[in-house]
Amino acid sequence: MPRKSLPLLALALPLLLSACAGAPTHPNEAHECASGLRTAYAELEQARAHGFQGTVEWTKAAGLLTAAKVQQQFGKYPNCINKVQRARYYIHQAQVPH
Repeated sequence: MPRKSLPLLALALPLLLSACAGAPTHPNEAHECASGLRTAYAELEQARAHGFQGTVEWTKAAGLLTAAKVQQQFGKYPNCINKVQRARYYIHQAQVPH
């Protein structure tokens, strides 16, 4: 790398990194993701308390919520919302008698 590029890189890198942090660009989606996660984790815990832990549906829901939390941390709110909705579906399926 040429020596002239180093000062430019030193200035640009913090700017690029700071652009990754901060307020979400879609606050409604961020709120929906966070709210959905809280609700779904509460429903998952309630299902566990009623003995549904270990069912295929419960396990799928737990995995989706873990993935949704990761999506939230990376600011991928539409993906988070989708996973939360799918997880809640499986939680409700676990509680329906088969």
